Amino acid sequence: MPTDYLKRILTARVYDAAIETSLQHAPLISARIQNKVMLKREDEQPVFSFKLRGAYNRMANLPPAELKRGVIAASAGNHAQGVAYSARKLGCRAVIVMPTTTPSVKVNAVRNLGGEVVLEGDSFTDAFEYSQKLQKTEKLTFVHPFDDPDVIAGQGTIAMEILRHHPDPIDAIFVPVGGGGLIAGIATYVKQLRPEIKIIGVETFDADAMMRSVKAGRRIPLHDVGLFADGTAVKQVGSETFRLVREYVDDFVLVDTDAICASIRDIFQDTRSVVEPSGALGLAGAKRYAAMNKWKDKTLVTITSGANMNFDRLRFVAERADVGEAREALFALTLPEKRGSFLQLCQAVGDRQVTEFNYRISDAEQAHVFVGLQINSPAEPEKLANNFRKKGFPTLDLTDNEMAKTHLRYMVGGRSPLAKDELLYRFEFPERPGALMRFLGALHSDWNISMFHYRNQGDDYGRILVGLQVPHGAKKDLKTVLDSLGYPYWNETSNPAYSLFL
Repeated sequence: MPTDYLKRILTARVYDAAIETSLQHAPLISARIQNKVMLKREDEQPVFSFKLRGAYNRMANLPPAELKRGVIAASAGNHAQGVAYSARKLGCRAVIVMPTTTPSVKVNAVRNLGGEVVLEGDSFTDAFEYSQKLQKTEKLTFVHPFDDPDVIAGQGTIAMEILRHHPDPIDAIFVPVGGGGLIAGIATYVKQLRPEIKIIGVETFDADAMMRSVKAGRRIPLHDVGLFADGTAVKQVGSETFRLVREYVDDFVLVDTDAICASIRDIFQDTRSVVEPSGALGLAGAKRYAAMNKWKDKTLVTITSGANMNFDRLRFVAERADVGEAREALFALTLPEKRGSFLQLCQAVGDRQVTEFNYRISDAEQAHVFVGLQINSPAEPEKLANNFRKKGFPTLDLTDNEMAKTHLRYMVGGRSPLAKDELLYRFEFPERPGALMRFLGALHSDWNISMFHYRNQGDDYGRILVGLQVPHGAKKDLKTVLDSLGYPYWNETSNPAYSLFL
């Protein structure tokens, strides 16, 4: 069987539709993790995903009568585009069943390629089951997204290109895993020609069907799968892919959403391309595996498997990338609710870059502040928390708290009976290290800060919303201080949104 797959890969009919993609050195991420990282740029394909290879190879090998009747596929998106693109090339009908959770960019892309889209179910498995019913009623040929020898062979041509483009030593190839077609094709080819190269499968903690199955020695169906990396959100791997993976794959590594977000940014910084979550999965795995095994000076190849990113998802990616790269730590700090406490906190923070600062007065005795700080290593949050505690601020480390990262940071605020005679001001200031702390330090210590909201958005200017309780006789002093800061500011006390919510 291995020889058969080698022949299938070498003779695969992929290049009538797919292109031979580049194997690109990523210098920035390589320097940071002290290993040479190479990106196999499958996001360069006409449909922005490797899936075109397997889909076209399968369809190009169909008997003419079957091709004339048309094909049907079930897909979370990238395989769907591969099938639709191939159908247009081959001049046949293509019906695509997609989960209702599929990003709109992928749904629209399939329709634009001439595919007939049917939305059904929450996952690939749900869509697959429905496609089997349609296949019988419509008398179409099913093009499986991963569990088919022709599909596996088509994906295996990626390995053929990697070894041809980089004949020098390669220590490991990190491959994102969904149903297993990509890693089965790559592993089967590589292990026949360069068995010393490790093949490492990468999955998310909430969609690890292949790793669980390999450990159990049988295919394990998952009840639910995480949908952030929707391209690999598969509840059960294929029977043929499972067989090949068990035989040829060396190891697995699991990563979380934050690590994927950080890797999307890494790839962008090195290539100026934005890949989808599944497209960054391999790099996230390479970084984690290298760190876990203390690898240095190794050559690591990873597959950037797709770039069909929903634009709206970029907001979430940008928000979570710092935490995923261990560049941001989040804390809940408790301060005594008295004048001067914020200044003491500023002194405790020192010159460290503040990424977030949220506070709303809610208690007469204690103030609870949500703070984000820039860090350089995963060990720093604990050190920072201990430092705050030593300086008299009870501290809770929220860096790995999913609820805090997803919801709490946006919910600090609301009405407060203690915010009597509050004045609300909005400020903009140049975003540079120490600017926020200098702003806080300029406010009089006897003016009570009743609300504070700041989040570093990566812009040239920082934006702050501040509630101040100032003695009536100090209103002129307040204006003098605000004018002297030299920052644009607006009095928002009469803003109707403030009246409604704050």
